[in-house]
Amino acid sequence: MRIACDGRLRLAGLGLLLSVLPAEAATIEVTIEKLEIRPAVVSATVGDTIRWVNKDIMVHTATADGRFDVVIQPRQSASTVVTKAGVVDYYCRFHPNMRARLEVAE
Repeated sequence: MRIACDGRLRLAGLGLLLSVLPAEAATIEVTIEKLEIRPAVVSATVGDTIRWVNKDIMVHTATADGRFDVVIQPRQSASTVVTKAGVVDYYCRFHPNMRARLEVAE
C-alpha cells in the first residue's frame, strides 16, 4: 500500500525536523589584557566554546569553582566548551581581582 503525500505535508515535516535540530554552536572570544577580562559579562548557550586570548606577559586562569579551571599561557589562548546553563562568576587564581561573568542559556 502506498500513501500519497503532497508538498504541504512535506514542508510541515521539514519544519518540524528543523525545529528539533540543535543550533550551531558559537565560539565566543574573551580577551585578557592589562590584568582585565573583556568583556566582563558574556552571554552564551550550552554547547558554545569560550576562547580566552591572553595578551599579557603573565599566566592567567579562568576559574569557576566546580565548573572549569582553564590555564591561559602568556600571549596564547585556551578554551572550554560550556556544558551547563546558569550564571557563572569566574576569576583568575593568580590575580583574584580579575573577575568576569558567564551567563549561559540552554
